[in-house]
Amino acid sequence: MNHSDVLYTEKLITPLHTWLIGATDAAIKWIKTETNVDFEDNPNAVTNIAVAQLKAYFDGKHIEFDVPLDLSGYTDFSVRVWKMLLTIPYGKTISYHQLAVMLGDEKCIRAAAAANGRNPIPIIIPCHRVIGSNGSLTGYRFGLDIKKYLLSLELPYKYNQQQLNFL
Repeated sequence: MNHSDVLYTEKLITPLHTWLIGATDAAIKWIKTETNVDFEDNPNAVTNIAVAQLKAYFDGKHIEFDVPLDLSGYTDFSVRVWKMLLTIPYGKTISYHQLAVMLGDEKCIRAAAAANGRNPIPIIIPCHRVIGSNGSLTGYRFGLDIKKYLLSLELPYKYNQQQLNFL
């Protein structure tokens, strides 16, 4: 096995649930949530950095993630979408329509939304910051309750729990 093929893993327990982080020697490959999984930590420097930054994020600290990401093996379009998501600042949201326009073709809205939903590195690649054109919290692979939580962490004045009870 090539040294760069080794997958390092680390678990992060948050108020939401447990996140599993996978990385190579050089970069994060994925972040998943799993329940009832027998998971053994095999961390490295990259997973350690990701865990530290994610802990700061969940502690409510405004953080700009700077851990390296490995997006190899995905379509060029998906990678373009994810790189565009990385430009959405902490505490800001855009609509799926705005995302399509930013990608240069407002007709690609469904494809952009699908790529958003396949994001392999959630939170760090902030797919939760994409909302419906009418401001609704639509579509999130991990459930709207988690999307609500993440947005209320970043925008407590706008997405506090009392305001979100209508969902």
